[in-house]
Amino acid sequence: MRAAVLAAPGEIRIEEAAVPEPGPGEVRIRLEGCGVCASNLEPWAGLPWMTYPGDPGGLGHEGWGTVDAVGPGVEGLAPGDRVAAVSYRSFADYDLAEAGMVVKLPPGLAGKPFPGEPIACAFNVFRRSDIRAGQSVAIVGIGFLGAILTRLASAAGARVITISRRPESLELARRYGAAETIAMDDHWRIIDAVKALTGDRLCDRVIEAVGKQWPLDLAGELVAFGGKLIVAGYHQDGPRQVNMQMWNWKGIDVINAHERDPDVQMQGLREAVDAVASRRLDPEPLYTHRYPLERLGEALDATRDKPEGFVKALVMMT
Repeated sequence: MRAAVLAAPGEIRIEEAAVPEPGPGEVRIRLEGCGVCASNLEPWAGLPWMTYPGDPGGLGHEGWGTVDAVGPGVEGLAPGDRVAAVSYRSFADYDLAEAGMVVKLPPGLAGKPFPGEPIACAFNVFRRSDIRAGQSVAIVGIGFLGAILTRLASAAGARVITISRRPESLELARRYGAAETIAMDDHWRIIDAVKALTGDRLCDRVIEAVGKQWPLDLAGELVAFGGKLIVAGYHQDGPRQVNMQMWNWKGIDVINAHERDPDVQMQGLREAVDAVASRRLDPEPLYTHRYPLERLGEALDATRDKPEGFVKALVMMT
């Protein structure tokens, strides 16, 4: 099979690799595609603690496709089932997944791309955020995750204020239900704008969805007394400093909304499948760029550079 290998920072090689055989409790998936995650960017750029080359198919964890083989002891899944999975070598023609980390896709999603893991992540973040009708919710950073969270929070009856640096991202947020949008340009101007919108109260919930120091600093400033700061951005490029004095003074709850419990991950994936199949959520406008496996490097560059109109890149195997 073809498999993408991160050979060195900024270098992808497409190599031939053996098709993996499923072991007990595993299924093999013939992949249709895999989303490109922003968490891929630090390994792509190079981090001091990483080693190269990576595993064949490595970095890919947003795959979907069709089961083509099952290992001993697998029940409820069979060759021919179209599925989304949480697995970790999906920039390849095939990947293995534990049967418990696979969800069947219903007929209503036939022929449609479904990078389930990041949609599931949005549902898990939303659940941890405890958003309710009547709350003011700020979302800092509008990409794929921020746009879906905007839809979920607005559908829950919250007043959603979105903050992002690109005008097209703010327009996207409006289409997904944002009541207010603010350009992410000047720290204190943004705080003043949110105060004006909330009668100086600030926001009951603030979701940071960027993964960088300044957006985290800003998000903390925007939380109301007794509110919740939800860290959804993936901070993997080094330590962060936080204004603990301010967090203490305001008595806020700080939630790291990254789930590692497989049961919770799968709860989010099942919720994601149901929401998209029932048309309560339409993520298709967010799949803005598609690339063949051989152009994975370009997909990673686009995820980093965000050309005009970019939200989410999919790497398509078929």
